[in-house]
Amino acid sequence: MTVLLSMAAFALASSISPGPVNVVALSAGAQHGFAASMRHVTGATVGFTLLLLLIGLGLHELLAHFPNLIDIVKWAGVGFLLYMAYKLAVDDGKLGADKPTRGPSFAYGAAMQWLNPKAWLASLAGMGAYAADGDGRLVWQFTVVYFVVCYLSIASWAYAGTFLRRYLQEPKRVRFFNRVMAALLAASALYLLIA
Repeated sequence: MTVLLSMAAFALASSISPGPVNVVALSAGAQHGFAASMRHVTGATVGFTLLLLLIGLGLHELLAHFPNLIDIVKWAGVGFLLYMAYKLAVDDGKLGADKPTRGPSFAYGAAMQWLNPKAWLASLAGMGAYAADGDGRLVWQFTVVYFVVCYLSIASWAYAGTFLRRYLQEPKRVRFFNRVMAALLAASALYLLIA
């Protein structure tokens, strides 16, 4: 049981900490509401746990043979984060009925994780710590534990955004909020460049 608690603690520390996926969940909750933001939450969780599982099943060996793949993911992730930051920064701030209320999609959330170097690092570190010997039972256990913790963590960011929604009824406030979120995403991208 202590291994499961340790796995859960690792998953919580990695999943709840601020990062691009959580910033988008917060923004989606604020702009589109909790129900609409759950597509992003689910996609991000499934995308991450699929990455985690594949790393546990041997993708890390492929990356060891082709280290340039990590650089490709890093640059694609930085580009994606900067694109999202731009989209938030130029948003008009209107939350009314004339705007689509779908929010980020399942596929968008999943793709974010595959382009998120934080997700790759957490997957490599986690599988290295808990299933380095390739024990299939531990790989699956860690993946299941991480799925639950990751889902609840990202959902809590979306819920926090939903709570903020009541304070963002004026377009001016929404524009300010969006620009702060855009700055956080851009800062995440820049951090990835120097890390």
